[in-house]
Parts: sequence; structure tokens; C-alpha cells
Amino acid sequence: MRFIGITGGVGCGKSKVLEILKEQLKDKCIIVEADKLAASLMMPGHKCFDDVVSLPWPSSIIGDDGLIDRSLMAKFMYADHKMRNAVNEIVHPAVKLEIQHQVDEAYKTHNIEYFFYEAALLIECGYDKLCDELWYIYADEAVRRDRLSCNRGYSQDKISSIMASQLPEDVFKDRCSVVIDNSGDAEVTRGQILSILA
Repeated sequence: MRFIGITGGVGCGKSKVLEILKEQLKDKCIIVEADKLAASLMMPGHKCFDDVVSLPWPSSIIGDDGLIDRSLMAKFMYADHKMRNAVNEIVHPAVKLEIQHQVDEAYKTHNIEYFFYEAALLIECGYDKLCDELWYIYADEAVRRDRLSCNRGYSQDKISSIMASQLPEDVFKDRCSVVIDNSGDAEVTRGQILSILA
């Protein structure tokens, strides 16, 4: 089994690459997305939930449904870097521990060929030390801006702010052994993936 980390800047199309991998490999792979895993660990009953909720928020981040109001939490986090760091210090280690557990279980069962883990902060969180290899999903900045503007309704200022907070392209390329150019047609991307998996 190969444990592969997938990363890339905002708007590069990591989700599309994951879709292609699932279509091509079907039951030969497991795909885990960091954001979804983190969200599951912040549900009631998990230690992450208790630890995050108990931080000194300006007001309660628990919604009427008893769950963390993620949009409110994000608003508070991005207004105060200390709160953002505090949340990250709780969630990132918990996610890493859970991923390691899932990978260990996958190795034991021997029933898949690939374990893909997608995360925007793969390099920053030290997953290069855990993964067998890292894949960088690349797309031209103009393409990324267009996707984010059309698909998510982001303003150009918001896009610039997010991009400025992420690692530069040369760092991604330096730290990742595989680069997939996802700037164009999905079939071109599919061809690159098939070539890599061959």
C-alpha cells in the first residue's frame, strides 16, 4: 500500500483529482479529506469538540442544534490569530493521530493499494514525514482565480488574501515528488493521473 498526501493551493482543483482517483481505482483505495475529518472530530462526543468549545470565544460557538457553528467559529478565528492558533493546536494533532490510526489499520488489512490523504496544510503540518510521497496539484493563478470567483463567489481581494497566506508554488514543487497540472481539461488531468499510476 502506498500512503500518498495530496496538496495544493486554493482553487487548484484537488477535489476534481480526488474524484478521478476514486473513479479509476474504485475499491483499491481509501480517500480521506482533512477538512471533512476535522469536522467529524469536532462533533459532540469527541475530545476536540469539548476542547474547542471551551476556548475563550467572544460568545458561544454552539448553535441551536447543539453543534459547533462553523461559520461563526471561522469568523472569530480569522479575526484573532491567537484563537486560530489555539484551534489549530487542538485540531491538527487530533487529525494527524486519527490519520495515522486509519493508515495503520489499512496496512493491517492489506485490502487496498492506495491511501490518499488530501490537505491544504500537508507540508506545514509535517505529513511529508508520514507519507510515502506527496503530490502537488498545480493550476495557473488565473485559472484558480476564475474558479474561485465563479464557483465560490469570492472577491478578488479575498482570493489574493487567501493565496498570500499559502505556501509559494516553488515550495510545493520542491517538497512534492509528483506534480499534476490541473489548469485545463479534466481529461488532460485524468491522463496525467493514469500515467502516474501505471
